[in-house]
Amino acid sequence: MSIYRLHEWVQRRAPFFLIGILVLISFGGIVEITPLFVIENTIERVDGMRPYTPLELAGRDIYVREGCYLCHSQQIRPLRDEVERYGPYSLAAESMYDHPFQWGSKRTGPDLARVGGRYSDEWHVRHLADPRSVVPESVMPGYAFLARTALKTATIQAQLIANRRVGVPYSDEMIANALADLRAQADPETDGDVLAKRYPKAVTRDFDGNPALVSEMDALVAYLQMLGTLVDFPSLRPTADFYR
Repeated sequence: MSIYRLHEWVQRRAPFFLIGILVLISFGGIVEITPLFVIENTIERVDGMRPYTPLELAGRDIYVREGCYLCHSQQIRPLRDEVERYGPYSLAAESMYDHPFQWGSKRTGPDLARVGGRYSDEWHVRHLADPRSVVPESVMPGYAFLARTALKTATIQAQLIANRRVGVPYSDEMIANALADLRAQADPETDGDVLAKRYPKAVTRDFDGNPALVSEMDALVAYLQMLGTLVDFPSLRPTADFYR
């Protein structure tokens, strides 16, 4: 039987045609996926990346809970206009500890991959409480209640343990000190050196302007203020360091 007649025979018989499609798709999937399990590393190695501090992790959970990713992406593409507006394009390593990642698919608001350190804590608090007071054209809803809501900390150790189970390198020491580290980061009177030893570049201060309460606003602002601040981009060589 010629190839042409075999092809015609298969096309006229739906079950065989379906089986053929499934076989080809399965083969293609195996060809694409298998290399990921055999190469040494699928993510470039970048100095400076670390797991989130307990307070930042709690803030990230609030970011996800409130659906911030629906309007704000965290992925700067390697296009000139995006790099000029937002900063260096995003690296895969910057999302290596995100479960799930926050790349997003829509930009009703600006990309937040490099928002850390661009604005003061006071600006973030005001913007979250009343967006149009600082950005008149904003369509973002207000989140003033975050400043009045005490941050729930009872499960913070369990959150670190859960993240460690999916590959985030939280040590036993980090987990044992999770609650203390969370409170310390939001306390302007604390010694930040202890926290910085476990979490380099972590800053300790009162993020929401109310030192009497560790609020959800503290956690969310702490998370926003670290985005894009861990990697020292001027020291990276685009070829050797990004893709080695």
